[in-house]
Amino acid sequence: MLKLLLKLAVAALIANAAYRLGTAYLSYYRFTDAVAQTAQFGPDRSRAEIHRRVLELASQYDVPLTEDGFTIRRTENSHTIVDGGYTQKVDLLPGYQYPWPFTVHVDVFTVKAPRPD
Repeated sequence: MLKLLLKLAVAALIANAAYRLGTAYLSYYRFTDAVAQTAQFGPDRSRAEIHRRVLELASQYDVPLTEDGFTIRRTENSHTIVDGGYTQKVDLLPGYQYPWPFTVHVDVFTVKAPRPD
């Protein structure tokens, strides 16, 4: 009986860790997708407006991105590039947080020529 309880406890810990890792990755994936859409369909926005929108998206998806944690560049051939990163603390075990680093790199072709900043 004790052996079964121990196995169940280990299985519960593994399931909990997998759920928390999956949730953190899903937030990252959704955030990156939203940033790509913002960059691709916002060529008439200035870099400052896109910067504000990226911070709003980070808040919406519970991503701990700081204001200076990313950069926005535009090239002459209608590309918008968002680069940055953050570290998400994931509770893997009770009392243990794993600092998982995420890198954000979005390079999209804008539909119209970008507005000069």
